[in-house]
Amino acid sequence: MNQHVAIAEAAHYDTVRAIFAILNGEREADLLLKNLNILDVHGETVYHGSILVYDKRIIALNPDESILKVKEVFDGKGLYAIPGLIDAHIHFESQLAHPTALAEAMVPCGTTTIYSECLDLLSAAGEEGVEAAQKLFKDYDKLPYRLYAFAPGKKTAANVTEAVLKMEPVIGLGEFEHFTYSSGNDDDFRKAAWVRAQGGFMNGHWGVTALSDMILNYLPAIGCSNNHDVWNEKDLEKSVRYGFPTHIKFGVGSAEVIKVLLRAIVDRKWPTDNFMLCTDNISIERLLTMGHMDWIISLCAEMGINPIHAIKMATLNTARSFHMEDKLGSLTPGRFADIVLTDSLSKINPRYVFKDGELVAKDRKLLTNAEIDYSGMCKKGVPGLADLTADQLDIVPLEISEDGSKAKVYLFDVYGRGHAKFYQEVWVPLRDGKVVPEVDGVKYSRLSVIQRYADSKRHIVNGLFKGVSIDRGAVATFWPAPKPYFVVVGEDSAEMCHCVKRVDTYAGACIVTENKVEKAVMPLDIYGVMANMTVSELTAAAGSIDAALAAMGNRNEGEPVVNKLLSLFISLHRFRLMH
Repeated sequence: MNQHVAIAEAAHYDTVRAIFAILNGEREADLLLKNLNILDVHGETVYHGSILVYDKRIIALNPDESILKVKEVFDGKGLYAIPGLIDAHIHFESQLAHPTALAEAMVPCGTTTIYSECLDLLSAAGEEGVEAAQKLFKDYDKLPYRLYAFAPGKKTAANVTEAVLKMEPVIGLGEFEHFTYSSGNDDDFRKAAWVRAQGGFMNGHWGVTALSDMILNYLPAIGCSNNHDVWNEKDLEKSVRYGFPTHIKFGVGSAEVIKVLLRAIVDRKWPTDNFMLCTDNISIERLLTMGHMDWIISLCAEMGINPIHAIKMATLNTARSFHMEDKLGSLTPGRFADIVLTDSLSKINPRYVFKDGELVAKDRKLLTNAEIDYSGMCKKGVPGLADLTADQLDIVPLEISEDGSKAKVYLFDVYGRGHAKFYQEVWVPLRDGKVVPEVDGVKYSRLSVIQRYADSKRHIVNGLFKGVSIDRGAVATFWPAPKPYFVVVGEDSAEMCHCVKRVDTYAGACIVTENKVEKAVMPLDIYGVMANMTVSELTAAAGSIDAALAAMGNRNEGEPVVNKLLSLFISLHRFRLMH
């Protein structure tokens, strides 16, 4: 017999004997949580009882306490016990926080498991992609949440994807690139073959109503495991019909988009077993002020979804979709002891959060965290804008009206309001040969999208922007994946040029300037996509950007401005506005 198999069998033998002994009162269990109102997600009922934990897992419901031996007893005082919450799809980079900082903001919200993409970080790392993945996943099992990750399905070289697929805690292939898989790219064929060979998962990505019938059939036919890119009722209808476990995403979507999706589920009476909940992209600030999956469940209930069904959408449904219902998603024997105690099912309020039977958060505060040093992932800036001039940021009309009074220009909006509104061509006044930045009498700030490293003529797209409005000064940031580009918002080309050149001195950053003086700086030193900061440092830095812009006339709502600007790159790439 193989030595490793023999060792594993011996360990399992010890475990099953220990469980038998504990349930017969002959050995000590680790923890008894008693006086609970336990949610049975399988039967969709609540019952009063207790939960026994040993070796990180639940081993009994309502054990015989008269014979029980246990190291620790926790009185739940009648609180509801629900399974640890699960985010079905999140990008590590979207919070701008490294894994331990993310824990500090996320776990107190009741989230104990995430299924995470890391494609932008590894794409930004370029030739260091494999090394970056190793450092990102370092000591992942010590985190106070359960991490399952995906190798990049796009934005990286195939050899990076192949290497990352072999790492822990990677369970499959992340988002495919629509522009390549729809054209029969051989690298995509190889990536799909690799993950199929090891029985892993494949994440879909592209609004299904935008897909051709051929591609809509191709993706599930090759084993695409889920779809998180839905924006309207038609997207939902097709996603369900073609058998995709469908993720309703709340991080990047505006309140209007989210409510359209939830209203469609309620009105169409679609079985909620079809749906899981995810954030996709979400800021640390939103996690701290509004919550995570707890807030999403509460909004579902508010929109008319049965609260127990909403909880299942963030627990059992997701576990089932990733074939992990034997480990996660319910409070039943054999599952990990990931447990949230809340005083309500319709408005989740995580009073206590347990992961592996250990109390990790209480009353919205993290009690325990891993100590992992990510400073080895920090990089120095490699400037590329030395030859950029202010006049290159002037708006050049796409078209001029016959009478010369109007010019056609690009108008951009934030990603979260949906792709249909992100990118438009609009007519604006033209006076003395210069574009007046207003549409139907409404004034807008200017936006420039700038290639960092030009191989010949630098690629620049100039237009107007609805998402940030300032009377003076400028704000700029950078995103390295899949191609290194800046965005800068402002009123004056010279100020915008100066601001973006300041960002160019960093690996990544968000900077506000006024009269060519820095007013706020938020470095993103980890490959230009993450901040090597604690949560308090990160929120303070993002807050300083918003405060500086507020002084210049911006009235921000929702996500911090830095997150709004960074999310622009999603659609800029999707609409091929980045080379």
